[in-house]
Amino acid sequence: MKITPVDIQHKQFRKTLQGYAREEVDTFLDEVIETLEIEIDERAKLEARVGELQEKVAHYKAMEESLQSALVLAQRTADEVKASAHKEADLVKQSAKLELDHELSELRARIADARRELQRQNDHVAAVKQDLRSFLARQASMLEDSGVVQEVAAAPALPMPDEPAHEIAFREST
Repeated sequence: MKITPVDIQHKQFRKTLQGYAREEVDTFLDEVIETLEIEIDERAKLEARVGELQEKVAHYKAMEESLQSALVLAQRTADEVKASAHKEADLVKQSAKLELDHELSELRARIADARRELQRQNDHVAAVKQDLRSFLARQASMLEDSGVVQEVAAAPALPMPDEPAHEIAFREST
């Protein structure tokens, strides 16, 4: 059984002939009561303080768990964003490479077409030159037959389409 200050205050002792001095016992009991009351008040205050501190610790632990969860979530989100950015960068690179390959193919096709057109034009120029030479040869042959060649030989030569002008000037000066 727990003794409280009230129990001490109301405690009655039997009287005997050679007992203790009643005033001293009462004074001592009063001091014990006062000390116990102070101790009980201090203990109550300390228990209240312990309760407050336990609540704060529980609150801080909850905050810590919440922050840890937030950090884990933030790290996971950062990793996902990073992975997504890498995937997007890879897609952009692939798209740019495909576009570049397509443009290169188109340019190669245009170059091939231009080369074919150039060859066709060169072939056409060669055919025209050949036709002109044949025509001039026939004309020269007809002129020789008619006797006009001596007069034409004295005239300055006209440049051929495939001969540069400086070659004609050189030929005429010699």
